[in-house]
Amino acid sequence: MTDTVPMDKLVRVYIKIRNRIQKLTQDYEAQVEELEAQKSEIASAMKDQMLALGSTTLRTDAGTIMLGKKTRYYTDDWDSFKHFMVENDAIDLLEKRIAQTNMKTFLEENPGLVPPGLNSNTEYAVSVRKPSK
Repeated sequence: MTDTVPMDKLVRVYIKIRNRIQKLTQDYEAQVEELEAQKSEIASAMKDQMLALGSTTLRTDAGTIMLGKKTRYYTDDWDSFKHFMVENDAIDLLEKRIAQTNMKTFLEENPGLVPPGLNSNTEYAVSVRKPSK
């Protein structure tokens, strides 16, 4: 099919579909955002009541509410944190993932120097822009 359809027509149709998807996505996200805000208000009210009751679990006819506790850790001083990790041999305090931009820069600046076990996956993607007016 793409062999016989002119490219300018393919581009016009592609942009039309992309714009429609963008509009549908914006509408969907706006509706979800409103529902998430309502859900958050209700969850906050349930949390406040559970804390006031001193309860972590409450059964109702409509369902069971469970109050959990989650602690997240972060640092405002990465230099000191890195020094602490090295000093205490605590590299496992970080998650196992590679900083993509930093790795790309490192490989560009150090051709031929590749960390052991490093894998990569490169894919091509088509990008279409509107013509400038």
